[in-house]
Amino acid sequence: MKTQLRKIFWFILGVFEKGDEPYKYKPLNRTILLVVGFLFITLSMVTVYFSIGTQGYGFLIPVIVFFAVGFVSVIVGLLGSDRAVAKIWGNR
Repeated sequence: MKTQLRKIFWFILGVFEKGDEPYKYKPLNRTILLVVGFLFITLSMVTVYFSIGTQGYGFLIPVIVFFAVGFVSVIVGLLGSDRAVAKIWGNR
């Protein structure tokens, strides 16, 4: 199942997994990435909930940005390699 999902989301994972440079990975980084990703997705849903009754569609910009950041974080956190997680954190 994981390999099938990795094939589906290759366009996201490929950006973060390429490279040969050494990296430092800590398991806590993956946990924090997942938590932050779910928080961003929750924030986007809360924004939609409170903005539905307003006039205009200006609220869609933060919703799309928050959801995209959260989605990428969750995908890399769940399916990405250790290199991908380390690359998101800056590889320091």
